[in-house]
Amino acid sequence: MKLAEETIPSGEAQVIEDLVARLQAKITRDNAGGPMRRDAHPKMHGLVKAEFIVEPGLPPELRVGVFAEPRSYPAWIRFSNQDGSLNPDKGRDIRGMAIKLMGVPGDKLLDEERDAPTQDFILISTPVFVTRDAAEFDALLASLTGSGWAKLVFFLTHWRVTWNLLRSMVRFANPLQIRYFSTTPYLFGNTAVKYSAMPHVSVPDRIPDRPDDDYLRLAMRQQLTVGEARFDFAVQLQVDAQAMPIEDPGHEWSQALSPFRKVASIVIPAQAFDTEAQRELGENLSFTPWHALPAHRPLGGVNRARRVVYAAISKYRHACNQQPRREPQGWDG
Repeated sequence: MKLAEETIPSGEAQVIEDLVARLQAKITRDNAGGPMRRDAHPKMHGLVKAEFIVEPGLPPELRVGVFAEPRSYPAWIRFSNQDGSLNPDKGRDIRGMAIKLMGVPGDKLLDEERDAPTQDFILISTPVFVTRDAAEFDALLASLTGSGWAKLVFFLTHWRVTWNLLRSMVRFANPLQIRYFSTTPYLFGNTAVKYSAMPHVSVPDRIPDRPDDDYLRLAMRQQLTVGEARFDFAVQLQVDAQAMPIEDPGHEWSQALSPFRKVASIVIPAQAFDTEAQRELGENLSFTPWHALPAHRPLGGVNRARRVVYAAISKYRHACNQQPRREPQGWDG
């Protein structure tokens, strides 16, 4: 087995079709009579302006794609809860950080958006994906939308999924103070990488004793009223194809074997982000790991499923809401 090598199982295309149908039915049912929302990460804490600053003096093996030269990209970053329902923030959940760089030259992977000037990085607050592949995720989703007996049988027969899910569901005080991970791998030169965004935190916030239903948005607003937020953006190189598998994002890559290495800084300046216009923009933006340069091509079955699922759900959601789908050119449009 070679570094960055994919192995596509038989029947995967049918599994992905089933996922699209299942998720589309779910959001149709969950959003009856209201705006059509995302199937995951529908609750947004805030969409913020940021600068993504590539480090100068990177070694040759890290100068790939958007990291090839030291420069700064304007970016939108959307912070969210993973749960498909709009629940109070005090519940345990996976949190999301979706980064959209703008002003990125070069042809992109998606035919419909080949000329789009954007590059997305999709991160969540856990180092592992809950399932090993698209088929297992489809089975998980089927159990969660099924009977109580279906849920019990699935979780009793999928111990690692149960463990990954339990360890991922955490309470946090502030989305700007969480470490985020890609969980899935991406092409990077002659190998693959996983991504991580690591916050700079001097004095961490505490979860309020009596938290507001939207206290994570309020925590972001408080921090960005008085100052900035910063993250280090880092890559973890695949150095062992067996110990660091491409097709199983439910398996964590060892940081002892290959530590994360900083390639960029994210600076979120002080700002008033909690406006109606910015909330509307955050709802209408589409994020996918396939908004990418070929140098950063998503790898593995979960990412192959995302290519189809994310596009189908985005098109369906925007059509239902009568909103155009477009990639931003910059902060002003």
